[in-house]
Amino acid sequence: MMDFYDSHKVLCSYYAVINLAAFGAFAIDKVKAVMGAWRIRENVLLGLCFLGGGAGGLLAMGICHHKVRKMRFRVGVPLAIGVHLVLLTFLVR
Repeated sequence: MMDFYDSHKVLCSYYAVINLAAFGAFAIDKVKAVMGAWRIRENVLLGLCFLGGGAGGLLAMGICHHKVRKMRFRVGVPLAIGVHLVLLTFLVR
């Protein structure tokens, strides 16, 4: 595992940052929804997932119970994860 990290530090750092950003965006949107305040657009949340933050988005959906009823997120977030897994498979070979 450390060999992979050593040879792909930039890629690992990117995925760490984008997943933290996605998690944070979902969590902030949940707080704003509860408060009845300004919201983050759904396209932004899904966009973060498709940029590589799918795991962070999925984790936030589970922890914050946010966007779990919306089919767009129930399908889109796992789809984003799948797309990135396929891309990574070809990228790191």
